[in-house]
Amino acid sequence: MNLSTTALLKEAATEHAVHPLIRNRWSARAFSAAPLSEEVMHTMIEAAAWAPSSMNEQPWRYRYALRGTAAFEQLWECLMGGNQPWTKDAGALLVCSGMTLLAKNGQPNSAWKHDLGLANANLLTQAVSMNIYGHLMGGFDHAKANAVLSIDETNEEVFCFLALGYLGEAEQLIEPFKTRELTARSRRPLAETVMAL
Repeated sequence: MNLSTTALLKEAATEHAVHPLIRNRWSARAFSAAPLSEEVMHTMIEAAAWAPSSMNEQPWRYRYALRGTAAFEQLWECLMGGNQPWTKDAGALLVCSGMTLLAKNGQPNSAWKHDLGLANANLLTQAVSMNIYGHLMGGFDHAKANAVLSIDETNEEVFCFLALGYLGEAEQLIEPFKTRELTARSRRPLAETVMAL
């Protein structure tokens, strides 16, 4: 199955006229050999930086490594076994963390995970506009990531990893990842999620 067929298969079948950038975003696992540049990484991260945040704290923090670098290998080794087979081909690995305390007074920031999620959504939408796809992962060794990145756990928490890259062919994946790549996406009907008052 070629790239355009896979992308068509993964396009969201929405009930309403949702923007194409949102319909076409999906969590790819097959990445091509085409490299990502520092410039495109900075563009995606700047898009994240313009997300809304509680009290404008901007608690998100990003650290990334491009494929082919020693830092990429260090980050890749932090991933759980179920994520390693397909992430090895990603153009970059990005670590998404957040500052857990408010900068203005040192009190706990109860909104940091929400705000990081908004920033990640901005980043992924920008990525799709550049024909770059991402896959967020919670399956990683937290202690190893903290050690590799010298994270101060008193004020920062690594929340997830993000694999980024241009699309590759689903056939390059081993199972069960190949089947997942070739399975259409779905969501529950809006009627199960929303209620007009």
